[in-house]
Amino acid sequence: MLKAPKQSSVLKLPVHLSDDYTSWLRSRLERGEGTHIITLNSEMVMLSEQNTELAAAIRQAELVIPDGSGIIFYLRLRNQHQQRCPGIELAGALIEQMGQLNTPSPVVFYGGKPGVAEQARAFWQKRVPRLSAIAAHGYLSAEEERKFRETLKQQQPRLILVGLGVPRQEFWICRYRSLCPQATWIGVGGSFDIWSGTKTRAPMWFRDNHLEWLYRLYQEPWRWRRMIVLPQFALRALIALRKPKTIQRDCTSKQ
Repeated sequence: MLKAPKQSSVLKLPVHLSDDYTSWLRSRLERGEGTHIITLNSEMVMLSEQNTELAAAIRQAELVIPDGSGIIFYLRLRNQHQQRCPGIELAGALIEQMGQLNTPSPVVFYGGKPGVAEQARAFWQKRVPRLSAIAAHGYLSAEEERKFRETLKQQQPRLILVGLGVPRQEFWICRYRSLCPQATWIGVGGSFDIWSGTKTRAPMWFRDNHLEWLYRLYQEPWRWRRMIVLPQFALRALIALRKPKTIQRDCTSKQ
């Protein structure tokens, strides 16, 4: 059994550190252990201070990855040299692994505007020919969502990607993950938009220099209201640096 990622913390929220999340997640899939993956960034940390339900969802998740550059900044201030793990890349790696399983299991693409999840599914089915997939947009009626949940319960998919935006996707996963207790669930935000070609991801230079947020702001200027919290998070990180560090420990909960 692979050793579980180590657990650190960011402003009292857990974050798990590893150089190979994918192998650990595959081992859990093969053992039939359910996993909720949180892709943590600065906005989510600050929002969780006002939203106790979101904070609880983050603390209950089996894996919290450092998705945002602000999280990496916080960790490096504390001499924890973790590489950033973008959620879109981890989700992509998991999709590719699903196509390699001896016993195929459908991957679920749920969320986004009508047609987007379907296009994301088609994108991945071209890349992974053996991939079986289910797609549903994020604007289902109450009855349509009930039928969708029944489909999940009947088919028991092993990988469920939820693109409803933060914090709605986290709440939805927490509420319904008992439908597929052996599945890996991950909130993927706007990843379906990228895979479908509706939007483009930041060029590599922006990603390598922790400026992907700036490119997203260029694409979606309305995000400036949400990004006001970024300098607030940086200030909190510097203030917290003057306090005693939390001792890093192995993440053994819920294993």
